[in-house]
Amino acid sequence: MRKNRPYIFSLIIAILALIACTTNSMAQTVACTAQPPKHEVRAVWLTTIGGIDWPHTYAQSARSIEKQQNELRQILDQLQIAGINTVLLQTRVRGTVIYPSAYEPWDGCLSGHPGKSPGYDALQFAINECHRRGMELHAWIVTMPVGKWDALGCKQLRKKMPRNIIRIKADGYMKPETQQTADYLAGICAEVTRAYDVDGIHLDYIRYPEELPKLKTLSRDKGRDNITRIVRTISRRVKSIKPWVKMSCSPIGKYDDTQRYWSRGWNANTKVCQDAELWLRDGLMDELFPMMYFRDNDFFPFALDWKERSHGRIIVPGLGIYFMSPRERDWPLSDITRELEFLRAEGLGHAYFRSKFFTDDTKGIYQYARNEYSQYASLVPPMTWQSNARPATPQNLNITANGNGTATMSWQHTVADTTMMLFNVYGSTEYPVDINDARNLIATRRQSRQLTIPDNSFMYYAVCATDRYGNESAPLQQPCDDFIAPVGSSCCNKSISHKAMLPCDGLNVTLPKYTALTDADFLIAESMQQMAITTLPYRRTRTVSVSSLPHGVYVLRTLNRKGVSHRIGFFRK
Repeated sequence: MRKNRPYIFSLIIAILALIACTTNSMAQTVACTAQPPKHEVRAVWLTTIGGIDWPHTYAQSARSIEKQQNELRQILDQLQIAGINTVLLQTRVRGTVIYPSAYEPWDGCLSGHPGKSPGYDALQFAINECHRRGMELHAWIVTMPVGKWDALGCKQLRKKMPRNIIRIKADGYMKPETQQTADYLAGICAEVTRAYDVDGIHLDYIRYPEELPKLKTLSRDKGRDNITRIVRTISRRVKSIKPWVKMSCSPIGKYDDTQRYWSRGWNANTKVCQDAELWLRDGLMDELFPMMYFRDNDFFPFALDWKERSHGRIIVPGLGIYFMSPRERDWPLSDITRELEFLRAEGLGHAYFRSKFFTDDTKGIYQYARNEYSQYASLVPPMTWQSNARPATPQNLNITANGNGTATMSWQHTVADTTMMLFNVYGSTEYPVDINDARNLIATRRQSRQLTIPDNSFMYYAVCATDRYGNESAPLQQPCDDFIAPVGSSCCNKSISHKAMLPCDGLNVTLPKYTALTDADFLIAESMQQMAITTLPYRRTRTVSVSSLPHGVYVLRTLNRKGVSHRIGFFRK
């Protein structure tokens, strides 16, 4: 019984936190999200097979290429607003890929014709767009399945390695037990790692097909050894090229039976030979995204089990938000929000399956994430097991007014390579800026060494360098010369002097009298990260209620029915 105590105690603590965060009281909900974590993986799987997430149009001309690219830009804009920091993009589909490869042909999802180029490199485009938004992009590699037996990808692989492709019903699969499979998949992952600035290699279906007749008589130890050999071969190839690229996979959602809960015959370790705990322990994986598309006692104890097996690595349970669709199982939103709050209470990340169900706001999941769960940005936890050295602090922070209500903040760093040294920017009404408070995060993983900010003198700024492992430098605080610093600060010994903010008593903001409000139909409260938090009706009164907003600093803007918006000012609640 002594052996069970840590598990039971952890489960009790997590359930108490869950109850506290999922009552019907709005005040309690706000209280649970008032101190957001600085480090938290918020991910989505973005599927390309059949274009079910993206793309929804084919690239067959310059105009249609731009249309297809704009579709992805719009999706990524939505994800950014909702606080997503990791995109798992399906890159190897079924023996076919979405980039120009020496190994496999183009998938037909892009051009409409398998084997035909869409006229641009979709993987490179997606990487650029994600990095521009401060998001990580992980290349999602589907491993064993290679598509329909007579489809292009499977046919070509059958010619290349006729004895290594097996048929199960209508589909082809790579044999898990051969070194040829391990070497081939490692070659594809190495090709992507070498040619592209990906942040991770994400392995899907790295397991035995459950339909394989041989699996019934296979020694489970031998089966686990076979899959682990593939994982080890891939991981070593990737890390030898770029050790900062995260290795991850999506194992079956339950590692195995626990001492108190049965996995109902569907688990990673025993059923399909995924020894995912060993992969974490031996450093073959940096991150796991277990496919936890379950509810209630099929979810909570198994999430804790993954945490206890993490060996200090990153655990990001996948949430089956597609089950909220009336065409699937019609789960209520509360099933997912309970799981989200539980995972946060346990210090775990989360990943939505799939992107389209998220951005389509199925059962209100997008609005929930945007308004109540991820108002503030978060950083992916650093890979301290790979490297824990802090980078050098940035230098020469300057802020220059542009004359149009904005200013340009710029800085320098000793590392010239803009892909190897990124930057996080913080802003606060208090000095020095507290970089441990996620509410102060304004921009994350920036390659550029400048940022456009509002031209105001009541906000103070700091910049941290971050390396590709996620290690952050000490902050470079805004110089004293830029303002009169607060009493007691380590910088100066004078009192604050800044422009007046809009008056706010905690319940209402008082608006100015000037005429810029005359064409407004609505007012928008934005966070300092330029995310729209809420839309407020404007009834031509001098005050507007902000009682539903959590504490923080906001930008108040007008919006008319033509979409024209003007900044009114800033307020602090």
